[in-house]
Amino acid sequence: MVTDQLIEGIKDKKNPCIVGIDPEWHKMPECYKYGLTARGVVEWATNVIDAVADIVPAVKPQMAFFEVFGADGVRVHQQVVQYAHDKGLVVIDDSKRNDIGNTAKAYAYAHLAKSGPINADFMTVSPFLGTDSLQPFIDIAVRDEKGIFVLVRTSNPGSAEISEAANAQGEKIQNWLASYIHTVGRDCIGKYNYSDIGAVVGATFPKEAQLLRSIMKDSFFLVPGFGAQGGGVKDVIPCFNEDGLGAVVSSSRDVLYKHLEMEEYDGTPAMYAEIVRNQAKAMQEAVYQELSNYYPNKVY
Repeated sequence: MVTDQLIEGIKDKKNPCIVGIDPEWHKMPECYKYGLTARGVVEWATNVIDAVADIVPAVKPQMAFFEVFGADGVRVHQQVVQYAHDKGLVVIDDSKRNDIGNTAKAYAYAHLAKSGPINADFMTVSPFLGTDSLQPFIDIAVRDEKGIFVLVRTSNPGSAEISEAANAQGEKIQNWLASYIHTVGRDCIGKYNYSDIGAVVGATFPKEAQLLRSIMKDSFFLVPGFGAQGGGVKDVIPCFNEDGLGAVVSSSRDVLYKHLEMEEYDGTPAMYAEIVRNQAKAMQEAVYQELSNYYPNKVY
């Protein structure tokens, strides 16, 4: 089970935090820019991974920031996934894909299948085309021991427009989705009693996260929105269980682009990597300490 691998990385590194790989061109250091080409993205991404590989259990490349480079960007995305795997990291492909019928099957194959071109470990998936659209992703996850994170309550303010809307039975959409994920996830529980079918739950909505955790006790949460989007260390605590597991907290901007706020940054790749590493370590220490305060009996 891939969630078992993720948990082992969390326990080994004492870190439930991960780093996004979001190559926003206008924010990247100038030392990685070789014209408007994907060449610099490869160097930048591999340097980021090298800087954090011994700190984090996983990385989360955001597909959109690679796609802006066209075919070259998609190729680079594949290289980044492979490089992260070579470094022993779990890879969460943050693509938020879905469609109906054979199109959903094609997305699932391309991003998740072991024989597919990307071969990520996890993938973020939209549920809003219905449960039949999710089934191809679940099928490949079960077949190839991969995982998915279904969008339940994302970190953006507008997420409430759908997540808190009620269905025909008067139940909030987010709560219905949580029950669905809990049910289908029971068929792929690993040795640590967590499922490979998880949920995206933003750090910016801690009260909602607490309710969703009560419904999905054995599901892993991917928790975006930490740092620049407003989620703090106390906000992510409800996403975890008492064992200190059940969630990975993701940060991109606060780790990748802190150099933009630092007058002392000298413009070199070496100092940039040091800043990235320090930010990743600071996040780990803050979240780990807060978890220790709330869950003194956590398993790592």
